[in-house]
Amino acid sequence: FRFKDSLAEELRRADLVISHAGAGSCLETLEKGKPLVVVINEKLMNNHQLELAKRLHRGGHVFYCNCSTLVETLQAMDLSTLKPFPPGQPEKFASFLDKVVGFQ
Repeated sequence: FRFKDSLAEELRRADLVISHAGAGSCLETLEKGKPLVVVINEKLMNNHQLELAKRLHRGGHVFYCNCSTLVETLQAMDLSTLKPFPPGQPEKFASFLDKVVGFQ
């Protein structure tokens, strides 16, 4: 897709998601429990996509590659090795923030 307001329906129906390594795209996919292959954009300065992809891969949550290695990655990957992404805990952040600003 070039642009779509929401991918919720596509994510719900997907067996596998191949996406760029944007944080929103990665987290939305992982929160839905879908296997994910992230394709990094190597042309970005200070390549935050690569950093995120490596971190999620180290945790066992995604596979990552670049455009030139996508086919090889798809052929070699074993989806059964992926680990579920743990759910967020916004209450911990809220509690931390309350302490920082002196509400607790």
